[in-house]
Amino acid sequence: MAAQGLRFSDGYSNSPVCSPTRFALATGRWQYRLRGGADEPIASRTARESPVLGLPPSHPTLASLLRDAGYVTALIGKWHLGFAPNFGPLKSGYDEFFGPMSGGVDYFSHRDSGGKHDLFDGEKEVELKGYLTDLISERALAFVKRAKQPFLLSLHYTAPHWPWETRGDEAEAKRIESISHVDGGSVATYLEMIRHMDEGIGALLAALPENTLAVFTSDNGGERFSDTWPLVGKKMDLLEGGIRVPYIARWPGKVPAGTRSAQLTMTMDWVPTFLEAAGVAPHPDYPLDGASLLEVLRQPGKIFERELFWRMKFREQRAVRAGKWKWLSIEGNEFLYDLANDSRERANLRKRFPEVFSRLRERYAAWHAGMPPIPDDAKVSLVYGPADMAQPS
Repeated sequence: MAAQGLRFSDGYSNSPVCSPTRFALATGRWQYRLRGGADEPIASRTARESPVLGLPPSHPTLASLLRDAGYVTALIGKWHLGFAPNFGPLKSGYDEFFGPMSGGVDYFSHRDSGGKHDLFDGEKEVELKGYLTDLISERALAFVKRAKQPFLLSLHYTAPHWPWETRGDEAEAKRIESISHVDGGSVATYLEMIRHMDEGIGALLAALPENTLAVFTSDNGGERFSDTWPLVGKKMDLLEGGIRVPYIARWPGKVPAGTRSAQLTMTMDWVPTFLEAAGVAPHPDYPLDGASLLEVLRQPGKIFERELFWRMKFREQRAVRAGKWKWLSIEGNEFLYDLANDSRERANLRKRFPEVFSRLRERYAAWHAGMPPIPDDAKVSLVYGPADMAQPS
């Protein structure tokens, strides 16, 4: 995709964990504006009957806005934005849905971390045999081959999410009684899981109509067996390894092939980008927080200035990115990094550049004041052990 399109070197997820980022991906707005976006992440064991932990059907989404403009819409893969009967893809703008409602399921039994079966076709639970990555790829390819244009396909693989299982690991799936982040797996398994996903993506790209804008990105940084070098930090961290993610856009004839951009961008930018590309206006009552990247896609050398903000209940993390600078606070410890020269976030420059440090700190405070407070009942679900937690320097 990068050889045929544009790669962003400084693309970020809205959060270092999945479901908060997915609120931003669906709405084009800060996830903090919705109660469900405060849980890190939404846990199926506590959210199945919740009337608030999900994407409200009344809130406009990229899918609902494009559907109302005449697009056929489908979500194939992971939803993780609340459970029936209160929430679901078909309630939030998608004509079709196939996949799990929760965050991660076993690739063979299709059961969630609590052992509950979780695979749906529309709003109907379905029992199917097969490796989940392949089932998702096959369904996505079938949709593209039969869909009338124009269409929106949200293809959300669970791979390489835990449990660590390849196509040949059905016996391993039977061994693991309950899905565990720390049980099993290896670097070789992780790489094979990615290869299975890549096979599906390759087949899909080959089948897409010529005039299709395709974007590849991730909910969050790497986990467990991933290598984020030269970045530090992983999933759940506001260090670069937890939030800087792959960003590739391919649009034959519109996006110059083999190009690169240093534009600061964030998950929620794709909603205004796709809407502008489709000539569809956002809902006037729900102003977008993301910025359209359409001109950058067409002219990768164009850069516009902006600031990006993050906050996490986990470890009381806060961050701002502005130009080359990043202000970071973890459990009350504050840092200033020059990411142009120190992408590993090793040299704390707060004392050398006190004016920059104070300015970004103040910019965060102003932004934070405009966001809803973090709810006292917001939940944090640790996705890896204390030994994996990256420490700033």
